[in-house]
Amino acid sequence: QVQLAESGGGLVQAGGSLRLSCAVSGRTVSSTTMGWFRQAPGQEREFVAAINWSGRSSYYQDSVKGRFTVSRDNGKNTVYLEMDSLKPQDTAVYYCAASTRTSFTLLNTRASTYNYWGQGTQVTVSS
Repeated sequence: QVQLAESGGGLVQAGGSLRLSCAVSGRTVSSTTMGWFRQAPGQEREFVAAINWSGRSSYYQDSVKGRFTVSRDNGKNTVYLEMDSLKPQDTAVYYCAASTRTSFTLLNTRASTYNYWGQGTQVTVSS
């Protein structure tokens, strides 16, 4: 059984940084596309970032480009989301997800292409 566990969320002031981690168990992450999504209160879940199996390709939502960086350590079966220059509008529950799709395309920005999800970690950015 595949399990994803996010950690690293918390309360931070605007302009600050956080690093989220997603530990994967039950499946090797080395062949899996990984994604980060977020959901703010009253909003739909939205795509944040995705990274392919090797870590050499990635996609980002426009609003986080230049501020967030997705990376992975396949040896540790872990994916990371480094978030810098945080803004109050980044406040949300952040979820990591794993996709078994063999190709890495813009379709991986869609939540429907992910098979496994974590429980989420809260990120709150105060102004």
